[in-house]
Amino acid sequence: MARTITWTEAASLDLDEIAQFIGRDSKFYAAAFVREARGAARSLRRFAERGRVVPEVADPDIRELFVRSYRLVYKIDGPSKVYVLRLIHATRDFISVWQTP
Repeated sequence: MARTITWTEAASLDLDEIAQFIGRDSKFYAAAFVREARGAARSLRRFAERGRVVPEVADPDIRELFVRSYRLVYKIDGPSKVYVLRLIHATRDFISVWQTP
């Protein structure tokens, strides 16, 4: 069964900020990154368990996929839903970003 994918407000804002940052140098690469991130999220409809458990959280329902140098963090909510929670650059301090509302 395919799950529904929902981007939280925080994740949507993360994606917008990343696109704006990349877009300063190249609108083309910014658009390509957005497509890649959205495609990775869509892939979770059928394969949500493929991402690794986020080590800093250690909750089997909170997982991540890497999209280039970004961590696409998501939550599996039962058999029918996935929530994209954040999109965080891999070099950032995960806990400080995670705890930010």
